[in-house]
Amino acid sequence: MNTTKRRNVPTAGFWAAGLSAVLFSGCAGKLVDVNVTVVDQKTALENQILGSYEELGNDMMLLASVRSVDESGRLRTVAQIPPGKLKAIRAMQRREFNRDDIQSFKQIGCAGEGNDGLLVFFDVDRAQKDPKFKEFAQTIVKEENEDRLATMERIVATNESFTENDLPKVRKISASLNRDNAKPGEKIQLEDGTWTVKK
Repeated sequence: MNTTKRRNVPTAGFWAAGLSAVLFSGCAGKLVDVNVTVVDQKTALENQILGSYEELGNDMMLLASVRSVDESGRLRTVAQIPPGKLKAIRAMQRREFNRDDIQSFKQIGCAGEGNDGLLVFFDVDRAQKDPKFKEFAQTIVKEENEDRLATMERIVATNESFTENDLPKVRKISASLNRDNAKPGEKIQLEDGTWTVKK
């Protein structure tokens, strides 16, 4: 003998009536305002890229916080990190280390945000008068660009929405984000290749 009880499952009409009651309760005849935000493809891709940067940042924090010594003082084996991921994490760490110098270069006009997602060196007066400063600035800009590329390559490799052919698109979107984040007075290159100063 089957003793299974049958449950009453609400119909779609029941759910629609319930939703209407919630939306219109307490409105006393007013219509409910609904804001609809349409996200275009560029914004969706920007959000994916920002999410990937955030994920890499979290991985960087986890890597920095892993203890390699147990409670008794013995070395503990740490889980192996895939080479591509480790390269991107190291790139993020070096970018964090160089961030103050990069910001200083941008403020004096020695570096600007290119439209390809990379930093561009400018041979300003200080660089022309101080060869050591010029060499230092060029080295840091080169490191920054290597690290940006490593990070963008990791984003392409780990994001199912991208293929290897999408790296130029990711670089272009990164350039747009870099322009948006630039501070007033910093040099930025527009999509058409012209350079301007951020207002």
